Amino acid sequence: MNPRWRGAMRWLTPGMRVKRWILLAVSSMGILVVALLYFLGTDLVRIVYRMLPTFGRSRYAIMIAVFALGIAGFTFALMRLVRSVARSVSPDTRLKTSTIIYRRRLLERGPRVVALGGGTGLSNLLRGLKEETSNITAVVTVMDDGGSSGRLREEIDVLPPGDVRNCILALAEDETMLSELFQYRFTAPQELAGHSLGNLVLAGLEQATGGFDRAVEAMSHFLSIRGRVLPATLTKTHLVAVMDDGARVEGESELATDPRRILRLELSPSPVPPHQEVLESIASADLILLGPGSLFTSLVPNLLVEGIAPAIERAPAEKVLVANLMTQPGETEEFTLRDHLRVLSEYIDLHCMDAILVNVAAVSESLLTGYIDEAAEPVRDDLSAPNEYGLAIIRADLVGTAEWGGKNTIKHDPKKLAQILVHETQAFSAPRRERSD
Repeated sequence: MNPRWRGAMRWLTPGMRVKRWILLAVSSMGILVVALLYFLGTDLVRIVYRMLPTFGRSRYAIMIAVFALGIAGFTFALMRLVRSVARSVSPDTRLKTSTIIYRRRLLERGPRVVALGGGTGLSNLLRGLKEETSNITAVVTVMDDGGSSGRLREEIDVLPPGDVRNCILALAEDETMLSELFQYRFTAPQELAGHSLGNLVLAGLEQATGGFDRAVEAMSHFLSIRGRVLPATLTKTHLVAVMDDGARVEGESELATDPRRILRLELSPSPVPPHQEVLESIASADLILLGPGSLFTSLVPNLLVEGIAPAIERAPAEKVLVANLMTQPGETEEFTLRDHLRVLSEYIDLHCMDAILVNVAAVSESLLTGYIDEAAEPVRDDLSAPNEYGLAIIRADLVGTAEWGGKNTIKHDPKKLAQILVHETQAFSAPRRERSD
């Protein structure tokens, strides 16, 4: 088949939902022609008719030529119009217009996924998920008080933007180009040193729009993200840990450097109301994902926000835990998989969860040597089936690597993680609702 015709036939691919509009456009053009003839009247029509051959091969040749020219012009104009619109909303100009539209349609019909967490774990998860569905809601913790986020929080009284920024970039259509720009950290002057451009943009938008939720929405719109990012709460609060000796440590950054064991976590002030849209997203989700992420500083803080854990427990969605790959210095040293679950069970009833994703792939020795000084190691899988939480165990190769802090680090591979979720969850294999235009 001629490549031009093959390209045109792609417009008829099932699921693109453009055939109905093409038919409507053609029908409408026919109605306009009838209306035009009616407006001109029989006298003018006869004049035109007499100027052209009325019999013989010439008549048929002219009819075919005019008809073909009209169809070709209409089709070309329609395709160029759609192409212009598609190109304007897609950063990848190398893709065919039909491919852009088809992919967008498939993503729009994907399941509604709510992912809760923070840090690089959640960002990696979102990076893979956005290739399977655009109906994603990332619920991000906003208790960070270290680094650039902590300084902005202290100096201009805004919610910490760091984790939110990373999630927005992970869901962006063109993450590669934008990541370099929004992750850029200033070197001078001193007031700006260490701040990332993305953090400053979010902080500025919060002041300009009058709310952190509106700032996140504005930045998400600028970057044309697939899905949306919601802070777990819009209330400024701090993480407080009660240590194994009874001492209280306030601030997420302080927890990471304190060698004592954490007995429990609280928020101060408390109770902390949730962002209402978070509860609505959880209630209407097809799939809820908890993790991966730092146990005490990414996962549990979301569950401490009033109403979020109960909302997850009663939601009709399929629910999956994503186990961490590595232990974390200062938080989960020597923690096994059961230890992680034991801590989580203190903040949410794990019997509401359906399954847990666990990595089985070995980590190369060359990568592990970089973690020796940090006292970090792969989380040991000591969970059996059946288990006390009633969790189905999905074991798979989930290991990936990422450049972080100037070194090659062990992270969940976004593509592997997304593919396992697609193949192993009912939400992706049998969506609960048929989505319309």
